[in-house]
Amino acid sequence: MPVFEIQNNLLSVKVNSFGAELCSVVSKETDIEYIWQANESIWARHAPNLFPIVGKLKSGEFQYQSKTYQLPQHGFARDNEFICVEQTDDYVLFELTASDQTLVNYPFHFSFQVGYKLIDNKVITSYSVFNPDHCDLYFSVGAHPAFNCPLQKDELFEDYELVFPSKDNFTINTLNDGLITSQTKNIELKNHKLKVTKQLFDNDALVLMNSQIDEVKLVSTKSKHGVSLISKDWPFYGIWTKKNTDQFVCLEPWQGIADSDDANGDFAQKTGIIKLKSEENYHCSFDVVFF
Repeated sequence: MPVFEIQNNLLSVKVNSFGAELCSVVSKETDIEYIWQANESIWARHAPNLFPIVGKLKSGEFQYQSKTYQLPQHGFARDNEFICVEQTDDYVLFELTASDQTLVNYPFHFSFQVGYKLIDNKVITSYSVFNPDHCDLYFSVGAHPAFNCPLQKDELFEDYELVFPSKDNFTINTLNDGLITSQTKNIELKNHKLKVTKQLFDNDALVLMNSQIDEVKLVSTKSKHGVSLISKDWPFYGIWTKKNTDQFVCLEPWQGIADSDDANGDFAQKTGIIKLKSEENYHCSFDVVFF
């Protein structure tokens, strides 16, 4: 599983070809590692790319053209080897295409490309999906980057806060065994901020629908180091860490979402599903600024 490196005078970035997964972002000035290093005893991933679904399917399956298929949570891209199709000093592009193996449980031909572009102290992650078939392609796509929290040894998890620059409050949909329920909860912010605590994630991820977030910052109140994830026009969002964990926080922009607990299983009618016609391309991107 080759690891590819891009860099500039500020950051060194590493991406694993397995899952096209961002696995390291290190500041050349401070030597801070921003990306969670996938401790297998806690959570063995860094920043998985979610395709062709985001979240869970009800009963782990979907129906399409009178047939039933099974997909694991967040799809299969994160557990497949990608091909590197382009690399420069500050850019790398990976591709995954349909195979006999993927067609068993996902009956669509596709090209899924993941790109990483480094500009100053910012990494732009781009997703591109192409439909090479004569039939419509249905999919969702999303990101799941995990950031070290705390970033430095003399800090605690509780020294961090989530900053929502344009928000005074937001609404989350609660989860039941990974499925979206109709129950909502309003989260009030203090000066656009929400303190990071383990208890914040007692009931799983904070899931936001209806394009509520354009930017979230995860910032140390002590060192002022952190990240800012900018994802304009992304309809869904998740903020998560594993229950009772105080070592990382995931900021997750999504173009798609888990099934609701009353979903009917029809893939073409799935909430957040994207329909791509023959020979069409779909593109989206988000930025992470490291400071």
